[in-house]
Amino acid sequence: MVFDPSSLRFDANGLLPAIAQDVDTREVLMLAWMNAASIERTLQTGHVTYWSRSRQAFWAKGESSGHLQHLVELRFDCDRDCLLLLVRQQGPACHTNRRSCFYTAVRNGETVEIMAPKA
Repeated sequence: MVFDPSSLRFDANGLLPAIAQDVDTREVLMLAWMNAASIERTLQTGHVTYWSRSRQAFWAKGESSGHLQHLVELRFDCDRDCLLLLVRQQGPACHTNRRSCFYTAVRNGETVEIMAPKA
């Protein structure tokens, strides 16, 4: 069966949340948004392209930083309204120069930074 992005359940803005996860370590790297065209670009190129809500433009991950995300597999959830991107991350995923955007935890009722930026 050929994949058709129109089978997904996009929100009112034509977007889906997309979670990037490292295919080897299973570490959750980041969450961003994709529209049908960015999904198609990602599948065509093998490099993850998101949709920037603030700029209203395509955002090819790593285009300026060199920290590319190479798509290994694209999955969607049972409701077809959320994506999981299994990727090979080249360099940090977060714009703060950390491996993951999820670098703050709540432990014993306090926020704790659990990951430092790459040197």
